[in-house]
Amino acid sequence: MKAITLLGSTGSIGTQTLDIVQSHPDQFRLVGLAAGRNVKLLAQQVRQFRPDIVAICQADYLPELKAAIADLEPQPILLAGDEGVVEVARYGDAEAVVTGIVGCAGLLPTLAAIEAGKDIALANKETLIAGGPVVLPLIKKHGVRLLPADSEHSAIFQCLQGVPEGSLRRIVLTASGGAFRDWPTEKLADVKVADALKHPNWSMGRKITVDSATLMNKGLEVIEAHYLFGVDYNRIDIVIHPQSIIHSLIELQDTSMLAQLGWPDMRLPLLYALSWPERICTDWEPLDLVKAGDLTFRAPDRQKYPCMDLAYAAGRAGGSMPAVLNAANEQAVALFLDEKIRFLDIPHLIEQVCDRHHANNHSDPALADILEADRWARSEAQSCSQSLAQTASIR
Repeated sequence: MKAITLLGSTGSIGTQTLDIVQSHPDQFRLVGLAAGRNVKLLAQQVRQFRPDIVAICQADYLPELKAAIADLEPQPILLAGDEGVVEVARYGDAEAVVTGIVGCAGLLPTLAAIEAGKDIALANKETLIAGGPVVLPLIKKHGVRLLPADSEHSAIFQCLQGVPEGSLRRIVLTASGGAFRDWPTEKLADVKVADALKHPNWSMGRKITVDSATLMNKGLEVIEAHYLFGVDYNRIDIVIHPQSIIHSLIELQDTSMLAQLGWPDMRLPLLYALSWPERICTDWEPLDLVKAGDLTFRAPDRQKYPCMDLAYAAGRAGGSMPAVLNAANEQAVALFLDEKIRFLDIPHLIEQVCDRHHANNHSDPALADILEADRWARSEAQSCSQSLAQTASIR
């Protein structure tokens, strides 16, 4: 039985991970949980899975959580705030930590888990994108495994099993195209928040659903693939695949291509990250190719999806630039969700922030440099958004 800890337990990744744990009680044991502010759901999870330690990111909600589980015996260790999440990440005998916290907030807990010798089931792409120059050396130093738990990178990882070293020529990341894949570009000026949150294939959180609509999620995955698999940016491509049945592909030196297929279901890559190198039998619906029907592909429209090229540029710049890109994107998406900027302002805001960072880009950043770049980019994005708002009011 594998002992695991789950960060971000009340989000989409977290609830699907717990579905796996519930379905396979003979395979997995839950040691720790950390969540944001959904006290009601977190309390239900604590009652059902009885972890040893629990943290809630928003310290103001700790009294409510204590009251909600006051009758439990024995009581778990209860912590709060960012420090509490870090303690959960490094706690006890958990062999693997699932990192489902959204955004760069997952970086410090992930580093704490690595330093405690725990394998990482990486479902938080921002951790590696922002912190790759720090995370990868630490993984090597402590001899732990970094296993991708999102669908695209899991697909690549699965395809690479048994492939001889040096045989990989190219990675092809598939993208659904998001909420606006069938919209004409000129209509994007009229996008509302509700429009951007209507993903055609996947059920995800608000932030990543907007990232899918801008295709920034795929741009970020390009940077993540570079760090995970050591592939040059010139050998990582993106293709729109509306059906989301092929989750990504690899091309080998002899031009053969390998793909991993399955219904759009995040539980599959999560299960593989937790059980690797084993394959656990499930009762999930098998893929029926006849039912799936036609599988189609097309090149992404760079005019419709400018965030994609912003991500490639940031990845090639390297250093602290990916951290700035990620932070500026997080801030821009938050502003859009709060209806403070328009949908088309998102790439403009990110580009402005990245342009202003070029002169100060750290080529070999330490953790302090990454954290400062993240803080600066969020502040700069906020300032740039005010300029955009003033320009819009003049118009």
